Amino acid sequence: MGQDLRNWNVEDDSYWQSTGKAIATRNLWISIPSLLCGFAVWLYWGIITVQMINLGFGFEKSDLFTLGAIAGLTGATLRIPSTFFVRIAGGRNTIFFTTALLMLPALGAGWALSNPDTPLWQFQVLAFLSGIGGGNFSSSMSNISFFYPKKIQGYALGMNAGLGNFGVTTMQILIPLVMTFGLFGGESRTLVNTSGTLIGKIPAGTETYIQNAGLVWLMFLIPLALLGWWGMNNIRDEHVSPDIPNPVGAFATISGMLMIGFVTAAFGLWLLLPAKVGGSGMMVSKWIVLPIVIALTVFLLKLIPGAVGQNLTRQYKIFGNKHTWAMTVIYTMTFGSFIGYAAAFGLTIKVVFGFQHLMVDGVMTHGTPNPDGPSALMFAWMGPFIGALIRPIGGMIADKLGGAKVTQYVSIVMVASAIGVAYFIQKAYVSATPQDFFFPFMALFLILFAATGIGNGSTFRTIAMVFDKEQAGPALGWTAAVAAYGAFIIPKVFGEQLKAGTPEYALYGFAVFYTVCIVINYWFYLRPNAYVKNP
Repeated sequence: MGQDLRNWNVEDDSYWQSTGKAIATRNLWISIPSLLCGFAVWLYWGIITVQMINLGFGFEKSDLFTLGAIAGLTGATLRIPSTFFVRIAGGRNTIFFTTALLMLPALGAGWALSNPDTPLWQFQVLAFLSGIGGGNFSSSMSNISFFYPKKIQGYALGMNAGLGNFGVTTMQILIPLVMTFGLFGGESRTLVNTSGTLIGKIPAGTETYIQNAGLVWLMFLIPLALLGWWGMNNIRDEHVSPDIPNPVGAFATISGMLMIGFVTAAFGLWLLLPAKVGGSGMMVSKWIVLPIVIALTVFLLKLIPGAVGQNLTRQYKIFGNKHTWAMTVIYTMTFGSFIGYAAAFGLTIKVVFGFQHLMVDGVMTHGTPNPDGPSALMFAWMGPFIGALIRPIGGMIADKLGGAKVTQYVSIVMVASAIGVAYFIQKAYVSATPQDFFFPFMALFLILFAATGIGNGSTFRTIAMVFDKEQAGPALGWTAAVAAYGAFIIPKVFGEQLKAGTPEYALYGFAVFYTVCIVINYWFYLRPNAYVKNP
């Protein structure tokens, strides 16, 4: 318990059965809830902003969309340094410290939400800090990859990611419930609009404790940090973490690398956002800014002197492997879609179906509350729940059928379901009774979520098979880092297209991207003479 491991050889079946399996299982089952809380803190702005609308916070809807976008971009950027933490600082040190850091945005959100006069910039700072939870995915996946033999990597990584991603669903169910009573005391606020929970609608006029949305996570983060410290392990072998400093040194290294990610993310947000919400006002295209942020982060990390820089040079060898770039695109299709849709789902339901869309003097308006509209907080959890639940199954199917073949099937389903969602969301957004289109919209979106989950599990299998043991962990972290920008891009695109009155264009664009991924997956892994046949 807690000691460093040496001579870790899980590819030897006798060692795996006698020693490795029990240790790996313990690390996995501490990793999963820690990652779950990371996802919850990273993405809870999608639920908090819905309730801020219901409570009448004095912010425009488009400004509230920026909170999820800020958290999404920061979390994705922090995944880049997080990709390399395990080799430099050790798995146990990394998971303990990054889990403990989540207490900062959780406590801050509780404090800010308790004050109705909190300015927008303070919420933006807290959304920025909550990106720590997004970054944790890359270090967590990299860490778990070293504990399991290749033959069950699809299962192990699917379990860690799939159950860890239940943080989205857990958050979407738990936060509406804990806001209904004074769990931590403090003053309540009165609902202006109808809200809801998993079990039903909550009428306007009800007292709500929105500050609980942040504070409730401290109940889990404190014991999980302690459990990570006492129950997890560093692996000190050459192919994993050969030169781990003492814990204080490890924490300092992680902090410094995270700071680089924070600086580049802040620069990207400054370029992107309008002046009224703290940006430069230049509003540079996101398709220009994101490559700049990624390249700048990788470059600045490489400038770190001493052993850390030398270690990164070794890990940067993944960028010379063509499979790194192919799998980055394919993984973005699956995980990027899952996390982006999860971030935008609740607020999209609220904006599209929670308001009537009326033609007034020849202009389409979207500001009249819809008394028959569905509660976003009742339904928003369903998609992420299905996508996360099915992910380990996707990994297990891929272990039997091959990762590339399973990915190809689900990619086709994603194209078809995205086009279907586009059709019904377009119908709803020009209707005075948008609820008439809600259930076909919802059914197709759930299919889309399920496809992202299965495909995410199958891509884990492919990555584990096409990279050697040393490169598999960093490759998993890197592909996850780039894919996580879906948590920024998808809410941003939805927000832009909703404002323009053409939300269906967002889904049509995603369908085109999925088609490109089908071609890449076929060329690399399924065609005759593929580089690696159906890994």
